[in-house]
Amino acid sequence: MSPTRGALVTGAAVTVAAAAVLTVVVWPEGSGSHPSRDAASPSGTSASAAAPSPSRSYPLSSAPSTIPAVREHTAARGPGWQPGENSTVVIAKGSEVLADEAQLLARELNIHYRGAEDAREGDVQLALGAKDQGPAESYTLTVRDRKVRITGPDESGVFYGTRTLKQSLKADKTVPEGVVNDRPDRPQRGLNLDIARKHYSAEWIEDRIREMGDLKLNQLGLHFSDDQAFRIESKTHPEVVSDEALTQDEVRRIVGLANSLHIEVVPEIDSPGHLGAVLRAHPDLQLRNTQGRESRGSIDISKPGAAKLIDELLDEYTDLFPGKFWHLGADEYQALMVRDPAASYPQLQRAAEQKHGSGATIEDLATGWLNDRAAVVEPKGRTAKAWNDGLFRDTKVVADKNIEIEYWTGKEIGARPPQEYLAAGYKMLNLNDEFLYYVLGEPNEFVYPTGKRIYEQWTPMVLRGTEPVAARYSPQILGGRFAVWGDLPNAQTVQQVADGIRMPLVATSQKLWDPRKPELTWDQFQELAARTGSAG
Repeated sequence: MSPTRGALVTGAAVTVAAAAVLTVVVWPEGSGSHPSRDAASPSGTSASAAAPSPSRSYPLSSAPSTIPAVREHTAARGPGWQPGENSTVVIAKGSEVLADEAQLLARELNIHYRGAEDAREGDVQLALGAKDQGPAESYTLTVRDRKVRITGPDESGVFYGTRTLKQSLKADKTVPEGVVNDRPDRPQRGLNLDIARKHYSAEWIEDRIREMGDLKLNQLGLHFSDDQAFRIESKTHPEVVSDEALTQDEVRRIVGLANSLHIEVVPEIDSPGHLGAVLRAHPDLQLRNTQGRESRGSIDISKPGAAKLIDELLDEYTDLFPGKFWHLGADEYQALMVRDPAASYPQLQRAAEQKHGSGATIEDLATGWLNDRAAVVEPKGRTAKAWNDGLFRDTKVVADKNIEIEYWTGKEIGARPPQEYLAAGYKMLNLNDEFLYYVLGEPNEFVYPTGKRIYEQWTPMVLRGTEPVAARYSPQILGGRFAVWGDLPNAQTVQQVADGIRMPLVATSQKLWDPRKPELTWDQFQELAARTGSAG
């Protein structure tokens, strides 16, 4: 959560037995813009079998210039591909579901779209393969006989193939001859945006979504409710909405654009803390201690009306955001950040014992609250998410194991190392505040993260601080998001934010797609970002 806290060519083996014989080029780990050493094609086919016939007229190709770098490229001899006067985009018969991706690519390349037709010389053809062709989001891009064919087991993979083609053309004016087999290392890759503390227009958010699409990122977190403001129009509770807010029509437009670029929007209403904006309209639900002092941003979860209000908002917004995930927050409940919670908030202690039995604590009550909110969104087909500091040690009530833990800090009071959650079987997402937190105004010793540091030192396995967790936990780490928080919202303009996060986000996209040590130096990577258009 946001910290408003008190607290590739070194082993290349190219064998040309005769001028007309071509073999697979195998590159070392961490390729940057060059091919990598992955030997197995993600499509389950032999890359060498798919390679085009060699020609003595051309040198062996090199991998497309893209960010993130392609994981495997089989070199070939040939002219490559670039759009010509009669080039078009087509889709294979039976792949009509790819019409949107094909039409987008045609617009971007300023060529025509012909629909479900056979490919001619000069064309780009998109095609869906069998579901067992490869892992989700993988694709194969083949350049041969002056045509391009992009296939994948799902729409998102084919879309990512079009991003590789687009970037390669921008960087080098040509898509090189040969075969690309590519896939992401992690299934969740994205940007987290705090629109509660700082208002961003729908147009600004849409610009970030377009940048994300080209970087093969697939998740945009929207934290739209906090102490400072509530930033999306509500039909059920208009009284909680701030003056500057997105309309629901604007949100539908944002979600529609994101979906078209295979990006899921993950909404977050944080509770039971960070609810100041909501509580200004519902002061009767404000948590107070024995002296009557307000607990900042905290709702009194001992009151039946608290759950009713939050669940009505969850019901409304799950209809507005039709994706797979819902973020419930759960962090920094102020009642649990005092020396003696039970003495300061006896009503919470009584409620804990009434609901969970003798010996229950306020931590149990808060964990039960989290589980109850998860039970609201899960029947709607959502996977619930929560911040790591919203789960506690040694409680009678245990957080639902289906909740995905988003790990951001080890600095909070009682913070637990990521290994504890992993050992307990939870799946996790990496938002390590040491690398991935862009906090406006740099409060609480935060500094603006740099792309260079992310590129050179961070991987999805580095969940806390600078040291990775054990490799055995890798299957439980689903990916990560780069996060922007508006703690001091006027510290930067929206344009400064867009400029400031661009290269850190580009670096994050590379390490989420392929976390291995890159071949390119940071300076070379920056130059590549400029050529591909990723640097703005």
